[in-house]
Amino acid sequence: MILLATGTLFIALGLFAGVTLVVAPFGLVPVELGFTIWLLFPTLTSVGYALAIVSAGVAHIKGLTLMLSCLFLLLALASATGLVLSAAAVMHPVASTLSLWFVLAVAGVLGSIGAASYSRSQGQA
Repeated sequence: MILLATGTLFIALGLFAGVTLVVAPFGLVPVELGFTIWLLFPTLTSVGYALAIVSAGVAHIKGLTLMLSCLFLLLALASATGLVLSAAAVMHPVASTLSLWFVLAVAGVLGSIGAASYSRSQGQA
């Protein structure tokens, strides 16, 4: 039970770091992005996921994977939206959009892998 709670909290903190990386270039949060938050986004979500699945039952692992994959894909979609709005000059970033590219790559890959693993049936190799 404690591993599940800790894993869930780590996932939430990692996703918060990811959201911060997405909204900071547009000045929606008054933060300066340092190396630590860039590192915490993938690290906390990965460690949190590992802790959560260790404590979860076999039946719950697929659901947890799908939930986290959906959250990653939403974060990747938000990053892509921010990049498109910035490129179209609809929104003007106050800082570099490099963090948007980072979140798009990390969240897009992790979310896609998780979603693809969920959609496979037991009968496929």
